[in-house]
Amino acid sequence: MTADADAATPALEIHDLTVSYHRKPVLWGIDVAVAPGQLVGIIGPNGAGKSTLIKSCMGLLPVSGGWVKVFGKSLRDDPRRVGYVPQRESVDWDFPVSVLDVVLMGRYGRLGLGRRPGKADREAARACLDKVQLLPFANRQISNLSGGQQQRVFLARALAQEADLYFMDEPFAGVDAATEAAIIAVLRELRSAGKTILVVHHDLPTARQYFDRLLLLNMNVVAFGPTEEVFTAELLQKTYGGRLTLLSEVAQALGAGANAGGGERA
Repeated sequence: MTADADAATPALEIHDLTVSYHRKPVLWGIDVAVAPGQLVGIIGPNGAGKSTLIKSCMGLLPVSGGWVKVFGKSLRDDPRRVGYVPQRESVDWDFPVSVLDVVLMGRYGRLGLGRRPGKADREAARACLDKVQLLPFANRQISNLSGGQQQRVFLARALAQEADLYFMDEPFAGVDAATEAAIIAVLRELRSAGKTILVVHHDLPTARQYFDRLLLLNMNVVAFGPTEEVFTAELLQKTYGGRLTLLSEVAQALGAGANAGGGERA
């Protein structure tokens, strides 16, 4: 596919996607098309299907109906184009492996069957660690890092994949301010390089600041579009079911003091 054709094709296209657990739908009728080079936040309440959406897009969960295309093709046709940062809580951090080895795992998809990472792969992995400001920790055991540092290592592993489309499941959850700043800087650099990033996010005030577009999700799509158009009190309350606990945060995020912290866990 030529560069021009790639630019005209959605980086991610989801049509009528339905996902069920034990015959109970958790997502239904999802229709979304994301153009290349966008930084998209996925927000919604607990149980809205945010993590389920990105996992089903990656083929990690079976779907009951509909389809997903990545740059106009099935993900099976070229899985190397997609990178993934899972929730930190889903990882066994006690596994005895070094920081550099974790990042090198991101290179295996680019290697032939049975090939081991070479010098160029190790250099690429070290460059990715440098991007997330963790190169001095390359030889440290992953279990000896703080939670924020571990999250940055997983971001570096995704960068090492050199993908075109990235899915990230709450990369900012439970991290310190320095890690959050480092992550958003990397995400913006990826966007500037033409990459497409979809991020499950739970903090409404920073969602308004961080993302070009927002996908408001509550088992189906409530709204999807430019942040300034869909980040409204009406749509947010519709997304979160009008929960009273949300009202003060919506008012805060919509007001002049949108830089204030404190997010609704989603």
